[in-house]
Amino acid sequence: MIQDIAPKVFYNNYKNKKAEPQDLFLSYDEDMVLVREDKDKLWYPSFSDYEKEFPHLADKSQFLFNIDNINYFMVDEKGLDSVDGWVYVSTNKFRTETKYWRSFAGAVGRQLNRWYTNHRFCSKCGNPTKKSDMERMLYCESCGFHTYPTISPCVIVAVHNGSKLLLTKYAGRSYSRYALIAGFAEIGESLEQTVHREVQEEVGLKVKNLKFYKSQPWPFTDTLLSGFYAELDGDDTITLDKNELAVGEWLDRKDIPPADLKISLTGEMMEAFRTGTIEL
Repeated sequence: MIQDIAPKVFYNNYKNKKAEPQDLFLSYDEDMVLVREDKDKLWYPSFSDYEKEFPHLADKSQFLFNIDNINYFMVDEKGLDSVDGWVYVSTNKFRTETKYWRSFAGAVGRQLNRWYTNHRFCSKCGNPTKKSDMERMLYCESCGFHTYPTISPCVIVAVHNGSKLLLTKYAGRSYSRYALIAGFAEIGESLEQTVHREVQEEVGLKVKNLKFYKSQPWPFTDTLLSGFYAELDGDDTITLDKNELAVGEWLDRKDIPPADLKISLTGEMMEAFRTGTIEL
């Protein structure tokens, strides 16, 4: 999965530090990220690459995290693609980069970029927020309100019935590959309750014998995914919520398409069922 970057190690502890010339920075323009033009991989700029054209860029940067001993910062400066050799490309590249540590850095950076951008003003009183020097937190000097990065819990559910797995396709999205039942936990719900509710709402089925598989941070949507296998309980007739899903069908494991993208928990769970490597 995308966070599996071993032997490299991701360190998300906050540091109040100034950027050095050798440190890397992430620059976003909506859903575009700044990379080296002549590379076939995600090659992020260092501050030394911009010393001539933007000599004070490091002074305006925000520390994000480390991968091994590489420091990553974020900058909001405009026009950085005016420097020869650097271009903004779609963040969809994060889903296809084979070196996961590069894509994970970019995706988590984009998650933090969204959080900083969306909380420039206090949601309680409307005054500008400030960045804490002690931790990754924004605060309002006017009313004292504090806010931290947004993480929403979500379940991924692989509903199985003997050798068959329930696969779905989303309605109204460009993503057309098979997926599993998924949904966000609501206020006052446990993850297990979310599993039962989402399966009932999306395909009209009941499940039993829930088995937790593993979790995954999913920076693309600010979520923490929790994967469950769940056995069908009773009738296997599918009743689709057509606002959410375009397809819902039972596929025998031999008919499940092999996983082509291996960055997601959904793909790993489907592949584990297809190959019989998960014991249910």
